[in-house]
Order: sequence, then C-alpha cells, then structure tokens
Amino acid sequence: MPAHVLILGGTTEARRLAADLAARPGIRVTTSLAGRVARPGVLPGEVRVGGFGGPEGLAGWLREHQVDALVDATHPFAETITAHAARAARATGVPAVVLRRPGWRPGPGDRWYDAASLAEAAEALPGLGSRVFLSTGRLGLAAFASVTGLRFLVRSVEPPEPPLPPDTRVILARGPFTVPGETELLRAHRIDVLVTKDSGGRATAAKLTAARDLGLPVIVVRRPPLPDGVRAVPDVAGVLDRLGLGTDAANDTSDGPDA
Repeated sequence: MPAHVLILGGTTEARRLAADLAARPGIRVTTSLAGRVARPGVLPGEVRVGGFGGPEGLAGWLREHQVDALVDATHPFAETITAHAARAARATGVPAVVLRRPGWRPGPGDRWYDAASLAEAAEALPGLGSRVFLSTGRLGLAAFASVTGLRFLVRSVEPPEPPLPPDTRVILARGPFTVPGETELLRAHRIDVLVTKDSGGRATAAKLTAARDLGLPVIVVRRPPLPDGVRAVPDVAGVLDRLGLGTDAANDTSDGPDA
C-alpha cells in the first residue's frame, strides 16, 4: 500500500482520485498542476504548481519527497509530461500508472473526419465549411493562424494568446455543457463545421451530439500515442486497483470540467 502518491493532475479524474486517496488513513497525496489555469478549483491533499524541469527534475522530486507511486492523470494531449513521467518512473523504480478517460467514438449519423494533428485539421477546413467552431482549447491555436477566408469561434476557459486566426471571436466558458446549449450556440453563430480534440469524457461531449443533430461535419484530432511500453487504465477504479487499494469510491463515473 503506497504511503505517498504523486498525481500529475489537471483533469476531473485526477481530482476524483485525489479525493479518494486523501480520505484514506495513512496515505499522503500530492497533486501537481502545470499552472496553465490561473484559478484551479480547491483540491484535497497537498498541491504543487509548476514544472519539474524535465524527466530528471521529476525523478529528483520523486526521490526527495519519497514518492511511493506516481499517477499520470493529465489531459490526453499532455504528451510531453506523459513522456517525462514514464522516463522518471523508470529511472527511479517508482511504480507508475497512467489514467486516461476513453476517447470518443462516432455513432450513427456522425460526420467525423480524422486528423492526426491540429495542423492537419487546419488544412482540411477550407473544404468543409466557412464558419468554424474551434473547440480545441486555448493552446495550439497557432496552427490555424494562417487560415484565411474563414470565420472562427474559439471557446476556452481562459483568454488565448496570439497568434489567432485573422477573423476570430473568443468566448470564455467552462464545461460541462448541455446539448440544448451547444445546439443554440452553433445556430446562433451559424457554425457549419466543428473542430475538436478527442479529449473524451462527458463534460464537453454535448457539442458532438449537437453537431450530429444539425448534420455538421466534425474534424476530430487524434490523441498522441502513449510512450512505448506504457499502458493506460480508463478510470479511477483502475488506478486504485493497480495501487492495491480496492474500489471503495471509484464507482462514481460522473464527469465534470478539467481544472
């Protein structure tokens, strides 16, 4: 049974896991946040904010703070920190678990177009629509900055930094979102194509249902692959199982916004 668990957080699942672990006697839990969100919600246990200085810095932190288990519960597109965590775990021998919520899957009536990257999604846009709902978060918008002749609606939790596409309107909002709300948003802005990352979860999935109901094409950017030899579990219950802690509080599958 681990005594000190470090969670690389920023997601709903990380918050839920921290709450479960912090409620267990004899377990110290620390959640590490990248610091990209100015006002993250209150987290149980200890919290640290900021980077580690690469895999070597993370390995040093694991040793210095006597971490017994490392849980990577970062966003599915946090490719760099996931690679660093895998290297640090190997270097220190600290047991590591990757928690990744399942990705979205198209259903009947969906018009999905697969893209390997944001840049590939930007290249595909001109042939699909002229009014774009760009729901990919505030990071990575530079991939669309050179796209002209299209109107963009960008939604993010905090204001994005330039460069942005030339004709862009920004709205600030945090999920979860509803299908009626997303449908009204798409209609009000006369959106004819949606771009999103395959983040998974229910907090922001309503836009996909709204797009299907309106017959809109959706460009879905694939997740980056996990590092070689790394396998993920899909939920908090899987993490607790791997840590030998059972599943007392892991049956809650509700989904809220990322931190």
